This record gives sequence, structure tokens and C-alpha cells, in this order.
Amino acid sequence: MQHDRVVPYGDSAASKKAQVAQMFDNVAQRYDFLNHLLSLGIDRYWRWYAINQLKAIQPRTLLDVATGTGDLAIAALRLKPDHVTGIDISEGMLALGKQKVAQSNMSDKITLMYGDAENLTFSANSFDAITSSFGVRNFENLEKGLSELYRVLKPKGKIVIVEFTKPQIFPIKQLFAFYFRYILPLVGRLFSKDQQAYTYLPESVQAFPERTEFYGYFR
Repeated sequence: MQHDRVVPYGDSAASKKAQVAQMFDNVAQRYDFLNHLLSLGIDRYWRWYAINQLKAIQPRTLLDVATGTGDLAIAALRLKPDHVTGIDISEGMLALGKQKVAQSNMSDKITLMYGDAENLTFSANSFDAITSSFGVRNFENLEKGLSELYRVLKPKGKIVIVEFTKPQIFPIKQLFAFYFRYILPLVGRLFSKDQQAYTYLPESVQAFPERTEFYGYFR
């Protein structure tokens, strides 16, 4: 599918997975700053909203996929789970996340570790809930990745995914397109040493399945 073919570095022979890991390693030091800046701070609300979707089931064990620097895993502690596990393929992002967890004295509640969403090492039915923010779009094989999430989710568990979609309402659609095509890559180039990372972002969003098509993966 088109989504699987969009990669950060078009001139590289490496797999999409390897390129995504390299990209996030490259931008790790500026990632949190740019995430807040480019979303105008709305990313904090999105994480709050995502975690609220799990209140009804009160998960005891939670897996955060593509955890990055751990912001959503940390936010999940509002649910008072027994433990949160965060996985990512970027060692650079994980290193920063582990610093956050240690500095906040949350190491007994949160474990951040290397993990590939398409080849999870956990047993079937391991988690009450699974979350992912802005990570599913980077899966090399979307169908395989989502299948793995379902495999490790307990019966009656819940998956919450935060991901970009393309607005369809005028004038939001046009403003969004302009911002993603021109503003976002420009700001990314100014503050990040990896210029292609913030060109890949709008390209990957453009190629990602529309909301109704994405819902089809969960039927």
C-alpha cells in the first residue's frame, strides 16, 4: 500500500523501519520542543484526551507503542495502573524517555524498552490496554503491526491510537494543507539537524489511510 512505501530518506536502500529509527535518533534531542511548538501545545490535550478514553476499563497493565520520549506512558499514570510498558525502535528517543522517568521517580511504574510493534515479544493477552500517539503512521507494515497489537491485547481490552488525519471541512482543510506543506517543514529545518524528518511528516500523513479506511483495519 502507498503508506508502506513512504520513507524518510528516499535515496536510502534501508528498510522503512530502519530509516524511521534513524530519523528519530537524529531528531531526539529536539523532538519534544518541536512537538509542542509545531502543534501549538495541542499535543498535550491530545494525550489527555487519549488517556481519558481508558478510564472506563481502568487498565492494570498498559502498553504504549512507539512511546518515543515517554510522554503518553507518563500521562497514563493518571489511570493508576499497576505498570506501564513503553516500546520504541529509536534508542535515542528511549534514552531521553528513561531520563524523564528516572527524574520523576516513576521507574517502579514505567518500563521503557526497545521493541518493534510488528514483532512484539510479549505473550498473547498480556495487556488490558494499548496506546500509541503518532507512531502507527510509521509502521513499515500497518496491517501486521495492528495484528500484533490485537494479539497481545486481553479480551475486552481497548486500543487507543492518536494519529494525524486530513480535515475535510472548509477552510480547515486548506489551512491544514498549507501549514503541513510549507510551515511545518520550514520550522523543522530551522530547529532540527535532520531536514528530511519534517518533510517526511506531511508526506506520511498524506499517504496514511483516511479515517474511514483506517477504521476498516479494526473490523
